[in-house]
Amino acid sequence: MKGEEAVRRLLAGEPDALEAIATAFTPLLNYVIFAILEDKQEREECVADILHQVWRAREQFDPEKGSFTTWLTILARNAALNRRRDQRRREAGRAEWNEKLPHPGDGPEEQVLKAEARERLQQAIRNLSYQEQVLFYRKYYYLQSTRQIAAELGTSERAVEGKLYRLRKKLQKALGGEFDA
Repeated sequence: MKGEEAVRRLLAGEPDALEAIATAFTPLLNYVIFAILEDKQEREECVADILHQVWRAREQFDPEKGSFTTWLTILARNAALNRRRDQRRREAGRAEWNEKLPHPGDGPEEQVLKAEARERLQQAIRNLSYQEQVLFYRKYYYLQSTRQIAAELGTSERAVEGKLYRLRKKLQKALGGEFDA
């Protein structure tokens, strides 16, 4: 009944109707936008934007076409999706801007040296046995914990730590002391 009264007041254009709508429908709005927007502040700003949009578009609501909650849900979903799209555009713009900035140490010589070091590491990994390669990738590429690796291999954590130590030493020797994991 509280929601119906708030909708009636909104459609009548009463000045305090928006506050009644907020009280009655903010839980619904939060439910709709929670899965779309991760940041709490973004969600709060989105709810405020939706409420202002409801006030501006109140004449567009037609009770004969559907319920107010359906109309409000669609407004909320679209507002949250638009906000999320804007977030992604801003993030992409920042990333693009950062890529354009010159980074110290990223000159042509440094890039060649990094590429050569990467190739030497890949070659050293290819020279490992299959079991050593699997262990290397599980620990340093997939970032699995020593405990998880030990459990999946059916051995103790200490045994895995020993294998990882020997693996690092082997790679260090193959790379001429350059490997630091």
